[in-house]
Amino acid sequence: MVGHGDTLGVLHLEFAGDAFETEPGSENPEAIAQRLGTTVAGQIALSLASLRLRDTLRDQSVRDPLTGLFNRRFMEESLEREMQRSVRKNHPVSVLFADLDNFKRFNDTFGHDAGDHVLKTVADLFRKSVRVDDVVCRYGGEEFSFILPESSSENAVIRANELRETTKQMGMDYQNRDLGAVTLSIGVATFPEHGETAEEVLKTADKCLYAAKSEGRDRVSVATRLSGSRDIANQPVE
Repeated sequence: MVGHGDTLGVLHLEFAGDAFETEPGSENPEAIAQRLGTTVAGQIALSLASLRLRDTLRDQSVRDPLTGLFNRRFMEESLEREMQRSVRKNHPVSVLFADLDNFKRFNDTFGHDAGDHVLKTVADLFRKSVRVDDVVCRYGGEEFSFILPESSSENAVIRANELRETTKQMGMDYQNRDLGAVTLSIGVATFPEHGETAEEVLKTADKCLYAAKSEGRDRVSVATRLSGSRDIANQPVE
């Protein structure tokens, strides 16, 4: 079966030994079966090709082409859904914003291909480090975002530090050249503790990320709520 120029499979028809016994002068039933099989196979192939194309187009609309992670659009839609589920089930949802420290040096020193290699390698590590229900996205440039359902801010900080340490310990080389260690600055915010809407939570996590960078990078910064106001406090590097 061929659809849109791609081979999609094989349709095998099998008949009993006496299936083609006919009266003299009648049309050859084997030829009829062959025409029917060809028609059915063509229709099935066209349907399969259309389904494959639909899935491909959907993936292109929600995934980052370089890393294969979900993109910003998918992340923001997913956060809205998780926050609604959070309200129904009365559990928190945490968001991490992670940025590769001094990423520009990879491009400037080793070239853009090496920089792309770093992004793809780190994305693979992130993909293997999250739970089934977590959502990890390339938010833009060298910035990544994580949605952690049913995760308190305390648990999110623990996971963020684990992620930071694992990334830093990962060997990174490209075309037999040592690229050096990759470190992360991470901001953490939790719904509903640090924001009542998706926009507020994302802005808070982003502020925490910049706080982590301004404090020296390679660290986690988590939002805290004190006396009814939202402040930013740094989680020290362990």
